[in-house]
Amino acid sequence: MAKTEIDAATGVPTTGHEWDGVKELDNPLPKWWVMTYFVTIAVSIVYVFLYPSFPTGTGYLKGSLGHTERISVEQRLGEARAAQSQWLDQLTAVSLEEIPANAELLTFARQGGQAAFNTNCAGCHGVGGGGQLGKYPVLADDDWIWGGDLEAIHTTISYGIRSDHDEARVSEMPAFGADEILSAEEIDAMADFVLAMAQGSADFGSDAGVSYLENCAACHGEQGEGIADLGGPKLNDFVWLYGDSKEAIVAQISRPQQGVMPAFGPRLDEATVRMLSVYVHSLGGGQ
Repeated sequence: MAKTEIDAATGVPTTGHEWDGVKELDNPLPKWWVMTYFVTIAVSIVYVFLYPSFPTGTGYLKGSLGHTERISVEQRLGEARAAQSQWLDQLTAVSLEEIPANAELLTFARQGGQAAFNTNCAGCHGVGGGGQLGKYPVLADDDWIWGGDLEAIHTTISYGIRSDHDEARVSEMPAFGADEILSAEEIDAMADFVLAMAQGSADFGSDAGVSYLENCAACHGEQGEGIADLGGPKLNDFVWLYGDSKEAIVAQISRPQQGVMPAFGPRLDEATVRMLSVYVHSLGGGQ
């Protein structure tokens, strides 16, 4: 058995470890540290008996207090719902047009609508309603297919576009190429005419202009101004959903894409639908 070495300067035994002539002293742990260590062990034992802790074969040790975070969360959510109830009740008690007249109610609706939008709508329309070119419309401008006042937005959110709801908004653009309504040459000329219409230089007396009035004006308007009641988009501006190139326009005339939006009325309560309507209306393009 090796003899314990005593450090000459301090009188403390060494551990026997040495690094470059420096020896490690075998000092005892401070008493306060040892006491703290034993206190933490005692607290953990008490915790095991009071609160949920170890898993068992059929569940977990629930503790004598019966506490769970699930109960705490449900209590906090209940308190939040109670605090919001007066505003939620007001949202459904007044007309849509009355909401902007109440500053506090309007603020509540916008904030609640933003939260609901980020959860239900941002996946398609983007955070802030920026949209996705070629897929989903921008909601932050003043170009609306089905109308941009509060009532129109509320109807669109509630029933959807070409959804499976009985009251869904429905408009279907004919496939002028696939169904051979127009020839390839006529479609090519129509695409040029639509681009000219967006630039304000369309000749409505041309063959393409006459064809437009015969085939397209009933939905898009005689000057391409759009008809919101029919879901006919504007064609006389530079806001394009499926692209502004001639190739994209030819493709849409030939075999149009028909977007679908779910009906959120059956999924969300009326107060949430109203908050969404107010939020979307406030993004910058509400009519």
